[in-house]
Amino acid sequence: MSAKEAATQGHSKQRMLEKDRKYVWHHMSPHNEGPMIIVSGEGCWLTDMDGNRYYDAISGLWCVNIGYGRKEMAKAAAEQMDNVAYVPMTQAHIPGIELAERISEWLGGGYRILFSNSGSEANEAAFKIARQYFNQIGQPERHKFISRHRAYHGSSMGALAATGQAQRKMRYEPLGTGFLHVPPPYCYRCPFGQNKDSCRMECAEIYDQVMEWEGAQTVAGVILEPVITGGGMIVPPQDYMKRVKEICDKHGALLIVDEVICGYGRSGRRFGHHNFGVQPDIVTMAKGLTSAYSPLSATAVREDLYDAFRLSGGLDHFRHINTFGGNPVSCAVANKNLEIIERERLVDHASELGRRLRDRLMSLASHPYVGDIRTFGFAAGIELVEDKETKKPASSDLIAKVMTACKQRGLLIGKNGDTTPGYANVLTLAPPFVAAFEEVDWMVSTLAIALSMLPLYDGKEVGLTNGWRE
Repeated sequence: MSAKEAATQGHSKQRMLEKDRKYVWHHMSPHNEGPMIIVSGEGCWLTDMDGNRYYDAISGLWCVNIGYGRKEMAKAAAEQMDNVAYVPMTQAHIPGIELAERISEWLGGGYRILFSNSGSEANEAAFKIARQYFNQIGQPERHKFISRHRAYHGSSMGALAATGQAQRKMRYEPLGTGFLHVPPPYCYRCPFGQNKDSCRMECAEIYDQVMEWEGAQTVAGVILEPVITGGGMIVPPQDYMKRVKEICDKHGALLIVDEVICGYGRSGRRFGHHNFGVQPDIVTMAKGLTSAYSPLSATAVREDLYDAFRLSGGLDHFRHINTFGGNPVSCAVANKNLEIIERERLVDHASELGRRLRDRLMSLASHPYVGDIRTFGFAAGIELVEDKETKKPASSDLIAKVMTACKQRGLLIGKNGDTTPGYANVLTLAPPFVAAFEEVDWMVSTLAIALSMLPLYDGKEVGLTNGWRE
């Protein structure tokens, strides 16, 4: 529906805002007195009720990988609805069978696929699978999971317990038990006080210590994203994930890789962990699986782990059910989404776009407020600081000014929101894979203008000719 069509159908903006204030509870924000009301999308662009167009540089919530307005996606959903709109996964349906095969192939083969609706649910299932697996192979004491500070793994009670973001947990605790946290591989602010020359990969070796101190026989697994995305785009050293996998294997723990954001091309490879040469025991995914055209997530489990659930005892099967998980319409949409990604070579294009984005962003590196620029595939984090020497994080007010200035120029960017107190200072970019190179250039140029409008502490404005902007 266009802005004009919305108006002709009696959907006045004022009327919609009044209803919004009366009925809608918005996510992740205080009551929103004036939200954007989006009426249409095409490619990387969104249009609101006033007819204003915005470039969505964060793909909704890191998820609209193939872009907006894909007619063949709507057609795939409609055709499946016409055939059969619902089958519970206690039975089977063709779109789900075909999708499970396709996901396993995308992963490199050898996985069983359990469907859910969201990343949170996919991770919850992974925790339950891991605990039951160890119970059934005679190691029932293995119940603990190790995650990382700054990481996000979901909003349900177990997934939130795994999450390493203090602000998200406040007023909801106590959460699920058995979840431990280690420092992140945060090279810009190394928790171990190291630099590039002195680093001995302490951020990876800490897993070995924690497992030994906790009693390795009590640890079921490690969960991590290939790159900490929503927690600030924290990119690890190249050998980090491989070393974590070695430590897991040494102590008999499972490696659970959360690919909810990094998966399906965002990293420039099919999955984020493919950049690091590891094979996870369990992989969770959502978002880019359908490019957000329909809710769907999956938990992929190594086939040999699945075999432990094929025993004949009354409690040996995975006693887990999800009403809408694996809905045939969502599976049909996911199949079409992956077909589009493959046909249009969007993973390769995302890799090319990522290189372009990285190169263009480097022009901002000398800006007085830019502390660090981190990229991973077609995603980036720009960490703003108020002092480059002390690395004092930029205030929430300063971050808001940059985002507002971008929005006023038609650019929607993200940030690491309610995460770690005092450290919501990272701007994030992750546009759809259908972006044009010229749009990447415009996006960075617009961000440069927004940064140029910030006042320095001596009261001067940062000009556009300070040598840091192209």
